[in-house]
Amino acid sequence: MAFEIYKPRGERVPKLPLVTISKNSMVLNKYAREKLSVGKVELAFDPESNVIRIKASSEGQNIKKTKVFGRGFFNHFGITAKGKFHAEYDEKERALYVNIDKMQKDPQ
Repeated sequence: MAFEIYKPRGERVPKLPLVTISKNSMVLNKYAREKLSVGKVELAFDPESNVIRIKASSEGQNIKKTKVFGRGFFNHFGITAKGKFHAEYDEKERALYVNIDKMQKDPQ
């Protein structure tokens, strides 16, 4: 038999901002919310690259606890993607970029 040893304090994996997209909303994980650190966001979509931009804004959609309700946004742009997606943070723009063609493969 080939046993593998469990080591609870292994290498620390950096926490990444994740956005979970469902039919009606986007859920931002703790790290995504920390990056934006605001109560409202502006939603935008680039149909050529299939990228959603979630930008910190003083006006726009409210973040209610962890969710941004976006049914109208999804319907307007015909977005049907669902699942967990890594978000890239642009510090200069204060925005998260979510490529909906690249769904996260590893469950976290």
